[in-house]
Amino acid sequence: MTRTIILLMLLVAGGCSSGIMKNKDAAPEQMSVLTTNQGGRGPELIVEFYKGKSFYYPLMAVWLEDQSGKYIQSLYVPPAVATGVFRYGKQENGNWVPASKRAPQTLPYWAHKRGVIASDGLYMPEKGSEVPDAYSGATPVQSFVLNTRADKDLPAVYKVLLEVNQNWDWNEFWTNDKYPDDENYKMSCQPAVVYEAVITPSSKDGVWSMKPIGHSHYSGKSGELFPDLNTLTTALSIADSIIVRVK
Repeated sequence: MTRTIILLMLLVAGGCSSGIMKNKDAAPEQMSVLTTNQGGRGPELIVEFYKGKSFYYPLMAVWLEDQSGKYIQSLYVPPAVATGVFRYGKQENGNWVPASKRAPQTLPYWAHKRGVIASDGLYMPEKGSEVPDAYSGATPVQSFVLNTRADKDLPAVYKVLLEVNQNWDWNEFWTNDKYPDDENYKMSCQPAVVYEAVITPSSKDGVWSMKPIGHSHYSGKSGELFPDLNTLTTALSIADSIIVRVK
């Protein structure tokens, strides 16, 4: 089967897991299927995320911007980020239990682009400023296909962005004692990586590869994008490849 046929089978299957071929010579890889914003009236987009060798339960967000970098809308965020309630939010009687948790280091570039300030001044969702359910889906534990739609028609040229971060991901530069007084930093170490695909009418097959364009602030204190990726190691191999398809 070609990759296109298999992808169509996945779309029909809905929320099931299935095998998909990354290329014609690769072995089948298990991929989850996520679906968001089914009620959108804009273009249908498919994001294929192939996990890399350092993938270990990362959190990520996918969103749209115009050509100038202005935020348009979110397409996907995991429940913990969408609500501010994390599955392992706090310890009670020696066990981790769900609880509200403020984690500005998680996906700061997306959060600042979204531009919603919570009651504590952080650019992270909380009760009362949650991301709508339409844009939220299960936290991926493996490679996945995201089927989604824009809310409305998009400009001729626009951007799809993805930010991904993994807890306790230190290396020789981003050591766990680099900022000893910053608790948010110590939960992350290597900062979130931001990927981008610029969608233009010039593509004949409607397929674009997402490329890393920088990293976020290490503890989420700003929405700045830092283009120098030379200090990152395993953070750059959370994803092996990310592909965007526009239908």
